[in-house]
Amino acid sequence: MDALLEQLRAGLPAEALITDPDVTASYAHDMASFCDAGTPAVVVLPRTVEEVQHVMRTATELRVPVVPQGARTGLSGAANASDGCIVLSLVRMDRILEISPVDRIAVVEPGVVNATLSRAVDEHGLYYPPDPSSWEMCTIGGNIGTASGGLCCVKYGVTAEYVLGLEVVLADGRLLNTGRRTAKGVAGYDLTRLFVGSEGTLGIVVKAVLALRPRPPRQLVLAAEFPSASAACDAVCRIMERGHTPSLLELMDRTTVRAVNAMASMGLPESTEALLLCAFDTPDPAADLAAVGELCTEAGATEVVPADDAAESELLLQARRLSLPALETVKSATMIDDVCVPRSRLGAMIEGTAAVAEKYGLTIGVCAHAGDGNTHPVVCFDHTDADESRRARESFDEIMALGLELGGTITGEHGVGVLKKEWLARELGDVGVEVQRGVKAAFDPLGLLNPGKLF
Repeated sequence: MDALLEQLRAGLPAEALITDPDVTASYAHDMASFCDAGTPAVVVLPRTVEEVQHVMRTATELRVPVVPQGARTGLSGAANASDGCIVLSLVRMDRILEISPVDRIAVVEPGVVNATLSRAVDEHGLYYPPDPSSWEMCTIGGNIGTASGGLCCVKYGVTAEYVLGLEVVLADGRLLNTGRRTAKGVAGYDLTRLFVGSEGTLGIVVKAVLALRPRPPRQLVLAAEFPSASAACDAVCRIMERGHTPSLLELMDRTTVRAVNAMASMGLPESTEALLLCAFDTPDPAADLAAVGELCTEAGATEVVPADDAAESELLLQARRLSLPALETVKSATMIDDVCVPRSRLGAMIEGTAAVAEKYGLTIGVCAHAGDGNTHPVVCFDHTDADESRRARESFDEIMALGLELGGTITGEHGVGVLKKEWLARELGDVGVEVQRGVKAAFDPLGLLNPGKLF
């Protein structure tokens, strides 16, 4: 410990190091339940690439594990500390280095908050689409680490599709540049895409070149009430089958709607079994919403209400963004699943989740990026009740198993971390795990980067 601190201090300013155990303990874990976390030896908050390189050279020399972190809003334990590790928090590397309206790119450091970037590029008439529900807190580095999604993925895609290039500090402290600033580029292996979603196990992202889009028109939102989740999912299938391209297509089940109302008095219709939100940011969104409204009615919607203006639309979107925080108030703890299935199997996924809730006697609310087939079943439980905690964990696993049975994946955007290691192995199979471990070994032969995650 003394040698570690001495070497770190040799290349870092005093304010970059935190050793007070009461403070370092607060950096031990992210927001996931049922994920073990160790006790870090030290927390480092660098401001420069050179400082990150110094940390990694020191770690390699002394064989000390390093756990990179952003805002710790993750939901899989990917940012959880291991015993005796260096927690490398990148939140102070928070500069937007460049915004180019001509090249339609932004160059940023990893600690830039998603919403901060979105507002900055908006001033230039540009748009950075990935918008996780935690966008007011989560950082771009964390978004890259877990390949985050968001509400607009149905039209605009996820983080991976907007990362053009990266500057990465490798485990031994070398600096690697990947990708490009250009609109096109196929030189060599796509190492950039490899780092996106790697959860800090291959290197430390210290700079990112991000693609931007022209700012679209303000979107209008439609809310449709359904007598069942399956009817709402039928509407989703009709909307996509007819070739519509909504900027948002989100679902909230009855449990979620009631939780949002209880927390924020949003006035959502509590009589509904499923509330579908659909938005368009096209030149004539009212016409698009009218067409989608007809499809919702055909699928059995009992009420279809298009928003009159942008303010009303934003209110509906805020209700959706509050889904996860609201469900967290139902009981003392939650486990948030992240199963993505083909759109055609979305109804089966939600019905199956309801059956799991009944089987285990638990409250499980579901909100979903319905246009992507990405469901977020939220298991609500009393963490002080051992039996209820056991049932929560078992129900969580059963939901993941259901997703795989329906041809889906165990995580659409939250990542694997600690929480889903066993399930990643099931999804990939023996050969897939062997190949991925080989990639890990090539970048991090000593196994120092975020050990115990993914595999």
